[in-house]
Amino acid sequence: MEKKLELIGEVSRIQNLELLAKQVVEGFLIGLHKSPFHGFSVEFAEHRLYNPGESTRFIDWKVYARTDRVYVKKFEEETNLRCQLVVDASSSMYFPEINDAQNGLRKIDFAAVAAASVMNLLKKQRDSFGLTIFSDSVEQQTEVKSSSVHYKLLLNNLESLVQRTPDKKKTSAAACLHEVADKMHRRSMVIIFSDMFENITEGSDEYSSLFAALQHLKHNKHEVILFYILDKSKEMDFEFTNRPYRFIDLETGERVKLNPNQVKELYVKQMKEFYQQLKLRCGQYHIDMAEADINLGFRQVLLPYLMKRMKFN
Repeated sequence: MEKKLELIGEVSRIQNLELLAKQVVEGFLIGLHKSPFHGFSVEFAEHRLYNPGESTRFIDWKVYARTDRVYVKKFEEETNLRCQLVVDASSSMYFPEINDAQNGLRKIDFAAVAAASVMNLLKKQRDSFGLTIFSDSVEQQTEVKSSSVHYKLLLNNLESLVQRTPDKKKTSAAACLHEVADKMHRRSMVIIFSDMFENITEGSDEYSSLFAALQHLKHNKHEVILFYILDKSKEMDFEFTNRPYRFIDLETGERVKLNPNQVKELYVKQMKEFYQQLKLRCGQYHIDMAEADINLGFRQVLLPYLMKRMKFN
């Protein structure tokens, strides 16, 4: 089922985000039954693995009969999680153009579907969630709630992102992430969907500020996952045929005409250095970072989320 969803032909089909997220999650949960995580389905929200030596009073024997694994029922206070979903809506997230996308998805489309799918799982788990949208500033930051009305409101906000036309909005990830961190006073899970593209150079104040903002998110014992959204073949590996192209900076409108082979070696080197530095800093700050290639489906988002959710309490 998930493979079928990965091959969406046109971005205009992302009009009912609620239905699409539901289908993505259902396909993912079905896949878990065929994996080492087969003991988990919608029940993983309400159960945890039994720890040897503790009371057997709350073992769920029905789940044991189905899965051959010993789980205990979790009480409401154990399952209560607060999650802030942070989505980058800068103009670089609207790459590639729809006609050039391998599977019909731009980065913003992938981020919207991924965020909606995580919200669907959070809703199943009766957890609370909020949504932050940022570009050159924090455009929106909602309260953290668990109601169905709130869920539908956030889906509408994500659908609006997909439908709007990019208008040269730059990325100010550092300033925006600092603002997000300042507004969160209770321990939460923070999930970031961003390409982390800023006009910064290594060693600059902006460069240091970006990593400081990630570190700031770890205050108050927040658990953070950064999904590094990219079209890997184009943005990391720079796989273009060697003919003249006009490259356009979506955030500034700057244009340059050249053959890809003129800059490929330097470009790939700098991108890999930035990626490695970002990965290193996230490791130092105990932030989970996962590469999310828009051409590889949503399991690469949902599985890391599930693993983090299992460890949160």
